[in-house]
Order: sequence, then structure tokens, then C-alpha cells
Amino acid sequence: MLLIGDDWAEDHHDVEVQDETGRKLTAARLPEGVEGIARLHELVARHGGKNLDAAEVIVGIETDRGSWVQALIASGYQVYAINPRQVARFKERYGTSGAKSDKGDAHALADMVRIDRAQLRPVAGDSEQAQAVRVVARAHQTLIWERTRTFQRLRSTLREYFPAAPAAYADLEPTSTDALELLVKAPTPAAGAKLTRPQITAVLARHRRRNRDAKAATVQTALREPQLGLPEPVTAAYAGAATAHARLIIALNEQTAIMEAQVKTHFLAHPDAEIYLSMPGIAEITGARVLAEFGDDPTRYAGAKARKNYAGTSPVTRASGKSHTVQARYVRNNRLADALQRQAFSALRVSPGARRYYDKQRAREAGYNPALRQVGNRLVGILHGCLKTRTTYDEATAWSHHAYPLPA
Repeated sequence: MLLIGDDWAEDHHDVEVQDETGRKLTAARLPEGVEGIARLHELVARHGGKNLDAAEVIVGIETDRGSWVQALIASGYQVYAINPRQVARFKERYGTSGAKSDKGDAHALADMVRIDRAQLRPVAGDSEQAQAVRVVARAHQTLIWERTRTFQRLRSTLREYFPAAPAAYADLEPTSTDALELLVKAPTPAAGAKLTRPQITAVLARHRRRNRDAKAATVQTALREPQLGLPEPVTAAYAGAATAHARLIIALNEQTAIMEAQVKTHFLAHPDAEIYLSMPGIAEITGARVLAEFGDDPTRYAGAKARKNYAGTSPVTRASGKSHTVQARYVRNNRLADALQRQAFSALRVSPGARRYYDKQRAREAGYNPALRQVGNRLVGILHGCLKTRTTYDEATAWSHHAYPLPA
């Protein structure tokens, strides 16, 4: 057996190869790409011998995706994706100085897969379709996050010199393209006050906005409210910054819509889509995000508890001496946690069982978020059972053991 620690960077990999006793056989810096993988195979062949089975090559690396990881898996190696926090804590065994080097990280990774392999999680064997869903779902969510960050910058800028604009466009959704086009058309208080109702209506009509006459009147009235002004050069500078942010959000809106279509296409092509869509509170986008983060490897989770732990919905118990507390998991997959919270919130409106389970938690004096998290935790367990048995969600079966009478 060979144990390999792989500390990766953008253009190279520092690797250390050990035998089963922990003896260092070699260390090398390999380039990224085909050449690097070929040299890694040469190291394995040189130190493992001709009779070494590929499954006896154990690799520890701090990522679970990318072409390099896929090449390792395709070679038949056992690959363990290790959280950088775990590596940092493991290195404290060697000393507390906090010293760091790429070679030292490679050594720690090799030691971890040799000593603590039973405590680590191997890279999931997700299907190609699940990997495709993960790529587009994460890209779509990242675009939304970037749009939100850009809008916050725009809003902060407007409050400095044009406070009437956020109020004027509030009914249009400030991140909507028509509101942003109006802002680009009139980026200063003086220009906004000169916008006519036909000009505003034309933009709203182009984007098929309903009740556009009433909305145009509201926008025009708000833009013509008196407000404190700044010197003209300063106002012009602010207007340039606001216009740049607005144009960027318009572009993000366009690309987000394109990526949303990609998410739906890839998700609906997955064989598990029907099961996910049968769950309460899940539609195409939420379902794609949950599938993307859970993956579809049937052997990845030993049971419902393991899936809940990975989701971060199950609580953590901290017991020491007379102290005993139960806390929420804050170290978790934030993308998955966000999707499951959205599902739990939506499920309260469509699932009588979920609603009553939530009310039961609130009756126990649990706060809003803890109660919602418990609903999400329960739904994760139900999803695990549906995927395991290859059956779609059934309201009566899912909540039967809670003895909640469901409406006829």
C-alpha cells in the first residue's frame, strides 16, 4: 500500500509518498495537468512495484473536484477529500508554532490517510450527470450572490447622493432590469426629475410590467420629491459609479436567467429528479441545489443520520463534566444549508405534516430558526428514505409515526 499526500496549488502539486509504516519514500513537486499526472503514476510504479493494485494507492487532498481529482479516481486510486481545518488541527500534533509549508502540508496529508483513514470521507463516486448539476447549480447561485453584493454597493452609492431613487423603484424590485434601465437613463436627481411619464411607461412596457401606468406615476412622483443635493462635480462622479453598478447588475440578470435554464435542463435529466420534485417545498432550482450538494453516490451515506450530519441540520451535543448542551451545527456546507432552509420554509405551506411538526417545536418554546431547522432535519431523513427505496414522497407515510391527523 502507498499513502500519498497531495498539497495542491493553482499550477503545481507538492506530493509525499509513504509506505504503510509511515516511512517517507519520496517527495516531489509536480506540474498541473497531464504531465503532472503522468509523473505521479511514474512515482507510484517506481515505489509500489508491478504487483501493486491501484486500489492500494491512497491519496489525501484538500479538494473533491476538478480534473486532477477526476484523473486520480479514474486511475482507480482511493481519494480522500480532507477539509483544510482538519489538516490544520492534525498538524498541531507535530508542534504548536503554526509554521506552514507546502511540503509540510503534503506530509500531514499522507500521515492523515495512513493514520486516520477510517475517520475520513472518501470522494463520492457521483455520476457524470450529478457532477454536471453541481457545476451549473453552484454557478447559478454564485451569480445570485454576486448580484446581491453588487446591488448593496449600488444602494449604498445611491443613498450618498440620490436617496429618492431606492424609494422610487421599490415597487419594481430594485434589482429588476427595468428599474436599472431607468436609473441608467436618469442617474442624477436632476435627470430623474425630468423623466416623463411616457418615458417611464415605455421602459415598463418593454419588460411587460403590469399596472405600468400606476407604477409610472408612482416612480415619477417619488423622483420629483425635493431632496438635498451635492455639488455638480460630486454628483456626476457618484452617477458614474452608480451607472457602472447598474449596468453590471443588468448583465448579471441576463446571465442568471441563462444559467437558470441550464440548471433546470441538467436537473430534469437526472434520474433522481422525480423523487426530489415529489418532496414538499422543492422545485427545480431548490431540487438541483440539494442534489448537487448531496450527490447521487448510493454508498456515500451509511444512513439517514449520516446524511443529516452532512447537511448540518442535526444538532451537536457538547458534554463535559456537569455541562451538557445541544447546539446547532455552524460548520457545514452553506450552499446545502441555504437550500434546505428554503425547502423547509416552503414546505410549511404545502405539507400539513411539516406544518404541524413545526408548530410542535414552537410549542416547546423553540425559536423560529431552530424550529425551521428541525423541519429541515426531518425532511432530510424523509428524502434519504425515498432515495434508498426509490419511491416518491407520500405525505401520510412520511409523517405517520408522529401521529398527526391529516385532513381528509
